Amino acid sequence: MAFPQEVKVGVLGATGTVGQRFIVLLSNHPFFRIHALGASSRSAGQPYGKVTKWKQIVPVPKDVRDMIVQPCKSEAFKECAIIFSGLDDEFAGDIELEFRAAELAVFSNAKNHRRDPVTPLIVPLVNPSHLSIIPHQRSLQSPALSKGFIVTNANCSTTGLVVPLAALEQAFGPLELVIVSTLQAISGAGYPGVPSLDIMDNIVPYIGGEEEKMEWETSKILGGLTDDSKGFDLREKSPLRVSATCTRVPVVEGHTESVSVRFARRPPPSVGQAREALEKYISEAQQLQCPSAPEQAIYVHDEVDRPQPRLDRDFQKGAGVNVGRLRECKVLDLKFVVLVNNVNLGAAT
Repeated sequence: MAFPQEVKVGVLGATGTVGQRFIVLLSNHPFFRIHALGASSRSAGQPYGKVTKWKQIVPVPKDVRDMIVQPCKSEAFKECAIIFSGLDDEFAGDIELEFRAAELAVFSNAKNHRRDPVTPLIVPLVNPSHLSIIPHQRSLQSPALSKGFIVTNANCSTTGLVVPLAALEQAFGPLELVIVSTLQAISGAGYPGVPSLDIMDNIVPYIGGEEEKMEWETSKILGGLTDDSKGFDLREKSPLRVSATCTRVPVVEGHTESVSVRFARRPPPSVGQAREALEKYISEAQQLQCPSAPEQAIYVHDEVDRPQPRLDRDFQKGAGVNVGRLRECKVLDLKFVVLVNNVNLGAAT
Protein backbone atom coordinates (compact mmCIF):
# COMPACT_ATOMS: atom_id res chain seq x y z
CA MET A 1 0.00 0.00 0.00
CA ALA A 2 1.41 3.39 -1.01
CA PHE A 3 1.15 5.92 1.80
CA PRO A 4 0.74 9.66 1.20
CA GLN A 5 3.28 11.97 2.79
CA GLU A 6 0.83 13.80 5.01
CA VAL A 7 -2.92 13.87 5.57
CA LYS A 8 -4.32 16.58 7.81
CA VAL A 9 -6.96 15.32 10.24
CA GLY A 10 -9.19 16.82 12.89
CA VAL A 11 -10.53 15.37 16.13
CA LEU A 12 -13.95 16.30 17.52
CA GLY A 13 -14.70 15.68 21.18
CA ALA A 14 -10.95 15.93 21.69
CA THR A 15 -11.07 16.33 25.47
CA GLY A 16 -13.18 13.19 26.06
CA THR A 17 -11.97 9.63 26.59
CA VAL A 18 -12.39 8.54 22.97
CA GLY A 19 -10.99 11.82 21.65
CA GLN A 20 -7.92 11.40 23.84
CA ARG A 21 -7.34 7.89 22.52
CA PHE A 22 -7.72 9.18 18.96
CA ILE A 23 -4.96 11.67 19.74
CA VAL A 24 -2.67 8.99 21.19
CA LEU A 25 -3.12 6.72 18.18
CA LEU A 26 -2.79 9.53 15.64
CA SER A 27 0.27 11.12 17.24
CA ASN A 28 2.55 8.35 15.95
CA HIS A 29 0.73 7.64 12.71
CA PRO A 30 2.99 7.49 9.62
CA PHE A 31 0.92 9.87 7.50
CA PHE A 32 -1.98 11.33 9.51
CA ARG A 33 -1.15 14.69 11.11
CA ILE A 34 -3.44 16.27 13.70
CA HIS A 35 -4.30 19.70 12.36
CA ALA A 36 -7.28 20.78 14.46
CA LEU A 37 -8.99 19.83 17.72
CA GLY A 38 -12.63 20.52 18.52
CA ALA A 39 -14.50 20.51 21.81
CA SER A 40 -17.27 22.30 23.67
CA SER A 41 -17.54 26.06 24.11
CA ARG A 42 -16.06 25.65 27.61
CA SER A 43 -12.77 24.49 26.08
CA ALA A 44 -12.72 26.40 22.79
CA GLY A 45 -10.12 29.14 22.50
CA GLN A 46 -7.76 27.62 25.08
CA PRO A 47 -4.64 25.43 24.78
CA TYR A 48 -5.50 21.75 24.70
CA GLY A 49 -3.13 20.83 27.52
CA LYS A 50 -4.84 23.33 29.80
CA VAL A 51 -8.42 22.19 29.31
CA THR A 52 -8.20 18.42 28.99
CA LYS A 53 -8.39 16.06 31.96
CA TRP A 54 -5.89 13.67 30.45
CA LYS A 55 -6.59 10.02 31.35
CA GLN A 56 -4.17 8.15 29.10
CA ILE A 57 -1.09 6.19 30.21
CA VAL A 58 1.22 8.33 28.06
CA PRO A 59 1.73 12.11 28.36
CA VAL A 60 -0.18 14.55 26.16
CA PRO A 61 1.70 14.52 22.82
CA LYS A 62 3.87 17.61 22.41
CA ASP A 63 2.38 18.41 19.00
CA VAL A 64 -1.08 19.00 20.47
CA ARG A 65 -0.33 20.24 24.01
CA ASP A 66 -0.33 23.90 22.98
CA MET A 67 -2.80 23.57 20.12
CA ILE A 68 -5.78 25.92 20.54
CA VAL A 69 -9.06 24.06 20.83
CA GLN A 70 -11.65 25.08 18.24
CA PRO A 71 -15.45 25.10 18.47
CA CYS A 72 -17.03 22.17 16.64
CA LYS A 73 -17.78 24.16 13.49
CA SER A 74 -16.66 22.99 10.07
CA GLU A 75 -15.06 26.34 9.19
CA ALA A 76 -12.23 25.69 11.65
CA PHE A 77 -11.56 22.28 10.06
CA LYS A 78 -11.77 23.14 6.36
CA GLU A 79 -8.10 22.23 5.76
CA CYS A 80 -8.62 18.72 7.15
CA ALA A 81 -9.08 15.76 4.84
CA ILE A 82 -10.55 13.51 7.55
CA ILE A 83 -12.47 14.14 10.76
CA PHE A 84 -12.44 11.65 13.62
CA SER A 85 -15.43 12.27 15.86
CA GLY A 86 -15.39 11.22 19.50
CA LEU A 87 -18.39 13.40 20.34
CA ASP A 88 -20.99 12.26 22.84
CA ASP A 89 -24.26 11.04 21.33
CA GLU A 90 -26.06 14.09 22.75
CA PHE A 91 -24.14 16.41 20.43
CA ALA A 92 -22.77 14.27 17.61
CA GLY A 93 -25.75 14.02 15.29
CA ASP A 94 -26.22 17.58 14.01
CA ILE A 95 -22.54 18.48 14.25
CA GLU A 96 -21.49 15.54 12.10
CA LEU A 97 -24.18 16.35 9.54
CA GLU A 98 -22.88 19.92 9.31
CA PHE A 99 -19.34 18.66 8.75
CA ARG A 100 -20.51 16.28 6.03
CA ALA A 101 -22.41 19.10 4.31
CA ALA A 102 -19.15 21.08 4.33
CA GLU A 103 -17.57 18.31 2.22
CA LEU A 104 -15.62 16.74 5.06
CA ALA A 105 -15.12 13.00 5.54
CA VAL A 106 -16.41 12.11 9.02
CA PHE A 107 -15.57 8.90 10.86
CA SER A 108 -17.81 8.78 13.91
CA ASN A 109 -17.73 6.82 17.15
CA ALA A 110 -21.26 7.96 18.11
CA LYS A 111 -24.41 5.88 17.69
CA ASN A 112 -26.46 8.61 15.99
CA HIS A 113 -26.03 7.55 12.37
CA ARG A 114 -25.45 3.79 12.77
CA ARG A 115 -28.99 2.91 11.74
CA ASP A 116 -29.05 5.31 8.80
CA PRO A 117 -29.88 3.20 5.71
CA VAL A 118 -26.99 4.61 3.64
CA THR A 119 -24.34 5.03 6.35
CA PRO A 120 -21.81 2.21 6.55
CA LEU A 121 -21.25 0.64 9.96
CA ILE A 122 -17.63 -0.41 9.69
CA VAL A 123 -15.47 -2.86 11.59
CA PRO A 124 -12.18 -2.60 9.65
CA LEU A 125 -11.29 -6.26 10.22
CA VAL A 126 -14.64 -7.38 8.76
CA ASN A 127 -16.54 -5.22 6.25
CA PRO A 128 -14.60 -2.41 4.54
CA SER A 129 -16.44 -3.40 1.34
CA HIS A 130 -19.49 -1.55 2.75
CA LEU A 131 -17.64 1.71 2.05
CA SER A 132 -18.77 1.30 -1.56
CA ILE A 133 -22.14 2.78 -0.60
CA ILE A 134 -20.55 6.19 0.02
CA PRO A 135 -21.11 7.53 -3.53
CA HIS A 136 -24.83 6.79 -3.12
CA GLN A 137 -24.86 8.49 0.29
CA ARG A 138 -23.31 11.59 -1.30
CA SER A 139 -25.79 11.58 -4.17
CA LEU A 140 -28.76 11.77 -1.76
CA GLN A 141 -27.62 15.01 -0.14
CA SER A 142 -28.97 18.36 -1.29
CA PRO A 143 -26.93 19.52 -3.02
CA ALA A 144 -25.13 16.32 -3.91
CA LEU A 145 -21.66 16.06 -2.37
CA SER A 146 -18.34 15.29 -4.01
CA LYS A 147 -16.19 14.60 -0.94
CA GLY A 148 -18.26 14.68 2.25
CA PHE A 149 -19.61 11.54 3.90
CA ILE A 150 -20.24 9.90 7.27
CA VAL A 151 -18.97 6.48 8.32
CA THR A 152 -19.63 5.07 11.78
CA ASN A 153 -17.90 2.40 13.79
CA ALA A 154 -19.86 -0.24 15.68
CA ASN A 155 -20.64 -0.52 19.34
CA CYS A 156 -17.43 -1.63 21.08
CA SER A 157 -18.90 -4.95 22.21
CA THR A 158 -20.27 -5.66 18.73
CA THR A 159 -16.82 -5.03 17.26
CA GLY A 160 -15.25 -7.81 19.30
CA LEU A 161 -18.05 -10.22 18.47
CA VAL A 162 -18.24 -9.88 14.69
CA VAL A 163 -14.57 -10.54 13.94
CA PRO A 164 -14.59 -14.25 14.93
CA LEU A 165 -18.12 -14.60 13.56
CA ALA A 166 -16.94 -13.30 10.18
CA ALA A 167 -14.04 -15.74 10.18
CA LEU A 168 -16.33 -18.68 10.92
CA GLU A 169 -18.86 -17.66 8.28
CA GLN A 170 -16.14 -17.17 5.69
CA ALA A 171 -14.99 -20.75 6.24
CA PHE A 172 -18.24 -22.62 6.96
CA GLY A 173 -21.14 -20.57 5.66
CA PRO A 174 -23.89 -18.70 7.48
CA LEU A 175 -24.49 -18.77 11.19
CA GLU A 176 -28.13 -18.85 12.22
CA LEU A 177 -27.96 -18.27 15.97
CA VAL A 178 -25.57 -16.46 18.32
CA ILE A 179 -25.90 -16.16 22.10
CA VAL A 180 -23.47 -13.74 23.75
CA SER A 181 -22.97 -12.55 27.32
CA THR A 182 -20.57 -9.66 27.89
CA LEU A 183 -18.46 -8.47 30.80
CA GLN A 184 -17.77 -4.89 29.76
CA ALA A 185 -15.08 -2.62 31.14
CA ILE A 186 -15.92 0.69 32.81
CA SER A 187 -14.01 2.68 30.17
CA GLY A 188 -16.85 1.83 27.79
CA ALA A 189 -19.02 4.24 29.78
CA GLY A 190 -16.64 7.16 29.20
CA TYR A 191 -15.37 9.56 31.85
CA PRO A 192 -16.33 10.01 34.67
CA GLY A 193 -18.41 6.95 33.87
CA VAL A 194 -19.95 4.53 36.35
CA PRO A 195 -19.97 5.80 39.98
CA SER A 196 -17.49 3.92 42.18
CA LEU A 197 -20.19 2.88 44.65
CA ASP A 198 -22.05 1.19 41.80
CA ILE A 199 -19.14 -0.75 40.32
CA MET A 200 -16.68 -1.56 43.12
CA ASP A 201 -17.24 -5.06 44.53
CA ASN A 202 -20.08 -5.42 42.06
CA ILE A 203 -21.37 -6.37 38.62
CA VAL A 204 -24.09 -4.26 37.03
CA PRO A 205 -26.32 -6.63 34.99
CA TYR A 206 -27.70 -3.95 32.67
CA ILE A 207 -26.26 -1.41 30.23
CA GLY A 208 -28.94 0.74 28.65
CA GLY A 209 -29.41 0.08 24.92
CA GLU A 210 -26.34 -2.15 24.67
CA GLU A 211 -28.09 -5.45 24.05
CA GLU A 212 -30.29 -3.98 21.33
CA LYS A 213 -27.22 -2.51 19.61
CA MET A 214 -25.39 -5.84 19.54
CA GLU A 215 -28.43 -7.73 18.29
CA TRP A 216 -29.13 -5.30 15.43
CA GLU A 217 -25.63 -4.17 14.43
CA THR A 218 -24.33 -7.70 13.93
CA SER A 219 -26.65 -8.34 11.00
CA LYS A 220 -25.82 -5.03 9.33
CA ILE A 221 -22.08 -5.67 9.60
CA LEU A 222 -22.12 -9.34 8.57
CA GLY A 223 -24.67 -8.74 5.81
CA GLY A 224 -23.98 -7.23 2.41
CA LEU A 225 -25.31 -4.50 0.18
CA THR A 226 -28.64 -4.81 -1.61
CA ASP A 227 -28.57 -5.85 -5.27
CA ASP A 228 -28.75 -2.21 -6.39
CA SER A 229 -25.94 -1.21 -3.95
CA LYS A 230 -28.17 1.48 -2.46
CA GLY A 231 -28.73 -0.06 0.95
CA PHE A 232 -27.83 -2.92 3.29
CA ASP A 233 -29.53 -6.31 3.12
CA LEU A 234 -29.42 -6.90 6.92
CA ARG A 235 -29.07 -10.65 6.29
CA GLU A 236 -32.52 -10.91 4.71
CA LYS A 237 -31.60 -14.08 2.80
CA SER A 238 -29.80 -15.78 5.70
CA PRO A 239 -31.31 -14.37 8.90
CA LEU A 240 -29.05 -14.29 11.93
CA ARG A 241 -30.67 -14.28 15.36
CA VAL A 242 -28.55 -12.76 18.12
CA SER A 243 -29.40 -12.86 21.82
CA ALA A 244 -27.20 -10.59 23.97
CA THR A 245 -26.87 -10.03 27.69
CA CYS A 246 -24.60 -7.11 28.59
CA THR A 247 -23.08 -6.43 32.00
CA ARG A 248 -20.63 -3.88 33.43
CA VAL A 249 -17.73 -5.22 35.50
CA PRO A 250 -14.95 -3.55 37.56
CA VAL A 251 -12.28 -3.79 34.84
CA VAL A 252 -10.74 -0.61 33.44
CA GLU A 253 -10.27 -1.70 29.83
CA GLY A 254 -11.08 -4.77 27.78
CA HIS A 255 -14.49 -6.29 27.04
CA THR A 256 -14.81 -10.04 27.58
CA GLU A 257 -17.58 -11.96 25.82
CA SER A 258 -18.84 -15.53 26.19
CA VAL A 259 -20.18 -16.65 22.82
CA SER A 260 -22.14 -19.70 21.61
CA VAL A 261 -22.99 -20.23 17.93
CA ARG A 262 -25.05 -22.48 15.72
CA PHE A 263 -24.28 -22.97 12.02
CA ALA A 264 -26.83 -23.45 9.26
CA ARG A 265 -24.58 -26.14 7.83
CA ARG A 266 -25.10 -29.66 9.18
CA PRO A 267 -22.97 -31.25 10.45
CA PRO A 268 -21.21 -28.21 11.90
CA PRO A 269 -17.42 -27.80 11.84
CA SER A 270 -15.32 -29.47 14.49
CA VAL A 271 -13.39 -27.56 17.12
CA GLY A 272 -10.18 -28.21 15.18
CA GLN A 273 -11.65 -26.91 11.93
CA ALA A 274 -13.01 -23.81 13.65
CA ARG A 275 -9.67 -23.08 15.30
CA GLU A 276 -7.88 -23.32 11.96
CA ALA A 277 -10.39 -20.94 10.37
CA LEU A 278 -9.99 -18.38 13.16
CA GLU A 279 -6.20 -18.50 12.99
CA LYS A 280 -6.07 -18.23 9.19
CA TYR A 281 -8.54 -15.37 8.91
CA ILE A 282 -6.97 -12.38 7.13
CA SER A 283 -8.77 -9.06 6.81
CA GLU A 284 -8.56 -6.61 3.94
CA ALA A 285 -6.86 -4.11 6.27
CA GLN A 286 -4.03 -6.60 6.75
CA GLN A 287 -3.79 -7.34 3.03
CA LEU A 288 -3.48 -3.61 2.34
CA GLN A 289 -0.80 -3.35 5.05
CA CYS A 290 -2.62 -0.55 6.83
CA PRO A 291 -0.28 0.82 9.51
CA SER A 292 -2.70 0.18 12.37
CA ALA A 293 -3.71 -3.32 11.27
CA PRO A 294 -2.69 -6.21 13.53
CA GLU A 295 -0.31 -8.91 12.38
CA GLN A 296 -2.98 -11.46 13.26
CA ALA A 297 -6.66 -10.48 13.18
CA ILE A 298 -7.61 -13.24 15.63
CA TYR A 299 -5.19 -14.73 18.12
CA VAL A 300 -6.35 -18.07 19.52
CA HIS A 301 -5.05 -18.83 23.00
CA ASP A 302 -4.12 -22.36 24.07
CA GLU A 303 -4.25 -21.69 27.81
CA VAL A 304 -7.50 -22.68 29.49
CA ASP A 305 -7.59 -19.42 31.48
CA ARG A 306 -7.03 -16.97 28.63
CA PRO A 307 -7.80 -14.42 27.31
CA GLN A 308 -7.86 -12.09 30.30
CA PRO A 309 -8.35 -8.30 30.12
CA ARG A 310 -5.33 -7.31 32.20
CA LEU A 311 -2.97 -9.70 30.40
CA ASP A 312 -4.20 -9.63 26.81
CA ARG A 313 -5.99 -6.33 26.03
CA ASP A 314 -2.81 -4.60 24.79
CA PHE A 315 -1.48 -7.52 22.72
CA GLN A 316 -0.83 -6.24 19.18
CA LYS A 317 -1.48 -2.75 20.57
CA GLY A 318 -5.10 -3.74 21.07
CA ALA A 319 -5.67 -3.90 17.31
CA GLY A 320 -6.66 -7.57 17.06
CA VAL A 321 -9.18 -9.82 18.78
CA ASN A 322 -8.29 -12.54 21.29
CA VAL A 323 -10.19 -15.82 21.35
CA GLY A 324 -9.89 -18.65 23.86
CA ARG A 325 -11.69 -21.64 25.36
CA LEU A 326 -12.91 -22.81 21.96
CA ARG A 327 -14.95 -25.97 22.55
CA GLU A 328 -18.11 -27.84 21.65
CA CYS A 329 -21.42 -26.49 22.91
CA LYS A 330 -23.99 -29.06 24.07
CA VAL A 331 -26.85 -26.67 23.31
CA LEU A 332 -25.68 -25.04 20.06
CA ASP A 333 -22.54 -26.06 18.09
CA LEU A 334 -19.45 -24.23 19.38
CA LYS A 335 -18.65 -21.83 22.19
CA PHE A 336 -15.67 -19.61 22.97
CA VAL A 337 -14.50 -16.52 24.84
CA VAL A 338 -13.62 -13.25 23.09
CA LEU A 339 -11.58 -10.33 24.42
CA VAL A 340 -11.48 -6.99 22.61
CA ASN A 341 -9.69 -3.79 23.57
CA ASN A 342 -12.85 -1.73 23.75
CA VAL A 343 -11.05 1.59 23.27
CA ASN A 344 -8.29 0.92 20.72
CA LEU A 345 -10.29 -1.42 18.48
CA GLY A 346 -13.78 -0.76 19.79
CA ALA A 347 -14.11 3.01 20.06
CA ALA A 348 -11.06 4.61 18.44
CA THR A 349 -10.90 2.24 15.47
